[in-house]
Amino acid sequence: MSVGEFYERHGAALSLTLASSDAGFRRRIKEPTINRPGLALTGFFQFFADKRIQVLGSAELAFLKSLPALEVRRRVRALVTRRVPCLVLSRSARPPQPLLEEAEAVGVSVFRTPLVTMHFINAATLALENDFAPNRTEHGSMVDILGVGTMVRGSSGIGKSECVLGLIERGHSLVSDDVTRLRVIEGRRLMATSPELTRHHMEVRGLGIINVTSIFGIGAIRFEKQLDLIVTLKDWQELEEVDRIGLEQEFYEILDIPVPHITIPVRTGRDLARLVEVAALDQKLKGMGRNSALEFNERLLNLMQKQP
Repeated sequence: MSVGEFYERHGAALSLTLASSDAGFRRRIKEPTINRPGLALTGFFQFFADKRIQVLGSAELAFLKSLPALEVRRRVRALVTRRVPCLVLSRSARPPQPLLEEAEAVGVSVFRTPLVTMHFINAATLALENDFAPNRTEHGSMVDILGVGTMVRGSSGIGKSECVLGLIERGHSLVSDDVTRLRVIEGRRLMATSPELTRHHMEVRGLGIINVTSIFGIGAIRFEKQLDLIVTLKDWQELEEVDRIGLEQEFYEILDIPVPHITIPVRTGRDLARLVEVAALDQKLKGMGRNSALEFNERLLNLMQKQP
């Protein structure tokens, strides 16, 4: 992402103010982490992380103040000519004039923030990790069922929206309807949210677009939720075989992360909302180390062994 995009998205949250011109707003931030260029200011550039935002804290600025003016200019010039994205000064520190002049000469923007150095690094790293996270859009509705993030999938007209509407009526929370955006967090978790345009809304056949917040209240929606379970609704006649025990856990892979997956046959008269709710609760139980199918199978095997 560009420096300008970073400033526009996170400038307010990170309390950033521009201390120079915006000449460096087109520079690219290529790594979602922050670097403190203390060693670079001493002249050691081996393994220097020049693709990251550079943060100058009290230690770096105190070191520059200890140097003669000409030496400060030389050290700063060596830093900014390495094609760094931008410079950020923490604790609202005033940038030395040589630093501003050398940065301006090569088109590197300089920012200030009142945040303590480590606080800024932590907050900016989290923001960048979200921006750089691999993402993907899935066709399905996402619901928070008592803490279990559940995506309901299925072909058009199978009853996804009616199922989700039934779950909302039971007190669960809508994350997204029909289209769900997913991104990878920490390389192991999938966080789901809805597109900005359709957030808090649902399309129900025969009713049209409804505002979930206005009808069911603010408690009926969530901005985002971790994906824990995928439920696919499928017409009964399309299934060659229906799993009646559930000994083998199926998985659906999204962005190289396997997510527990079950298929629920759809048939006239079945309460899909109740079935999806029970599936989510069963998944929550499995997360606590309890597998009903395995426990039942063990009881059956023990009974068979006792019989003569």
